[in-house]
Amino acid sequence: MRLLALPLISLTIGAAASAQTDPIVHDAEYYILEAQRADQWAADDAAVDTALETFRRVNGGRPPNIVSVLIDDMGFGDMGIPELNAIRGYSTPNINAFSDEAMRMVRMYTEPSCTPTRVAQMTGRLPVRMGMGDTAVDIAGFGLPDEEVTLAEVLKEAGYATSHVGKWHMGDIAESWAMNQGFDYAQHAVHQQGQLTIFNDDALREQVSVGIGDYEDTYTVDNWFRPDSAAMMTVIEGEAGGPIREIRMEAGERWNTAKYDEMNQAFQDKTLEELERLAEGDAPFFLQYWPMIPLHNTRTGRSGAESPNGGLYVDKMQLLDGWLGDLFLRMEELGVAENTIVLVMGDNGHFDKYSPQSGFTPMIYRGGKGSTHEGGVRVDAFIRWPGMINADSMLNSVIHVSDLYTTLSRFAGAEPFIPRDRLVDGVDQSASILFANEELARRDHVIIYSINSPKAIVKDHYRLNLPGPGESPILAAFHDLYRDTREEFPVSTEVGAWGGQEFVRILGRHMARKELYPDTQPARGVPYEGVENLRPETKTAVQAFLTKQASVGR
Repeated sequence: MRLLALPLISLTIGAAASAQTDPIVHDAEYYILEAQRADQWAADDAAVDTALETFRRVNGGRPPNIVSVLIDDMGFGDMGIPELNAIRGYSTPNINAFSDEAMRMVRMYTEPSCTPTRVAQMTGRLPVRMGMGDTAVDIAGFGLPDEEVTLAEVLKEAGYATSHVGKWHMGDIAESWAMNQGFDYAQHAVHQQGQLTIFNDDALREQVSVGIGDYEDTYTVDNWFRPDSAAMMTVIEGEAGGPIREIRMEAGERWNTAKYDEMNQAFQDKTLEELERLAEGDAPFFLQYWPMIPLHNTRTGRSGAESPNGGLYVDKMQLLDGWLGDLFLRMEELGVAENTIVLVMGDNGHFDKYSPQSGFTPMIYRGGKGSTHEGGVRVDAFIRWPGMINADSMLNSVIHVSDLYTTLSRFAGAEPFIPRDRLVDGVDQSASILFANEELARRDHVIIYSINSPKAIVKDHYRLNLPGPGESPILAAFHDLYRDTREEFPVSTEVGAWGGQEFVRILGRHMARKELYPDTQPARGVPYEGVENLRPETKTAVQAFLTKQASVGR
């Protein structure tokens, strides 16, 4: 019997002194929907309260644990559908089996690249709101501001133990790191795969990256122009309020494919270790595992193709599938699978710069990583909660990655700790997810940004690709996404005649709302400050960065 069928019981979530009861502040379109559906939403909220209280009662008074797995650069259709696996020549059996136990959120929208998607999931806010819409590769001196309230901080206020392992990629300054953003423990890379697999020493030899160490330097004058992946910070580890150290990297050691493989295996091992530690505790837990693979750009260390596809990323996706199978099995063995929400999803579309050698190319939707087309921002997304969310179900209403912030907070009884002093883009989608009903959705649109510029608006099943500066609005391309998944057949007159101004008004209301809640800037500081065991070569790299910055004021 599904828990949702049990009798009505009022929800009693204890709130600390810092809990807030004022409504969460949202963007303009939320209030337009609320004006039409307020009575329905009130009834839906009551039904959600009933379901959550019932779960807590059955679960010994505790809210659910949460495990979040965010996979890098995986487009729509790559996971969970064995038929689509087969036509590509690879297999993800563990994720496919997981999808049969979960709900597929068919219209999950993310941001076009790694950093902004992770920021949106962690803060519930569009990354443009704090200047975090860009993706930095090397030393940059900025990151997620301390003033942002992350999902980990919200859950921690509600009594959760929190842990993060794997990729992070929200800045190279101390205040932006996971152990300083609400996680009790964190082990994560400071940067991303640009450093770790695209311009490491083996990648240079294979011409994956050109112009760093594979050229004759007779005419080189500026020795600081080319970053050195081995001099940059690699992986850090620490607890909240404690010392932070770089791990598995000694002074003078070079970063290469073997180090990359060692790091990825270590992230998997640490995730299982953290799962066991958290499962033994008395508190509900939030465990975040953000793998670095399947991105893996060299042939070094490979004995040969591991699938009929044989792509560089595809083979590692199969490895990751096995690792996730181990994670799901360990949850069963520890007895936490039944009372844990598990989220598995991609962060944006394929890095199609590396198609087809990666093994992945956009299939159903046009575009990939960095693109604001559907293929750049539509991903596979599954959520499993046994007895609460319908197994092997689909939800076809619009969800944005920021909605996970508010929805998971609601599931955890942590909604009172979401800040009310700023605009939160994420909306509570708990009713539509719990009851597998698109008609209960609280979002029907997304505004898709490229860094700090809006590039497209999706409303209902229509999409407007915004014209560029100086281009005639008459040339704006509308697409019906049900009829034209690859955005190849514009219906600009057919839709624009009645909907053109409506789309313009959506953007206008969004921009007007920004005047009340203005965008701010990312935090800035000295890269790597706060790491207690900086290597000499890392100190030299930081000094070169600071000298470049200071040159502007000379």
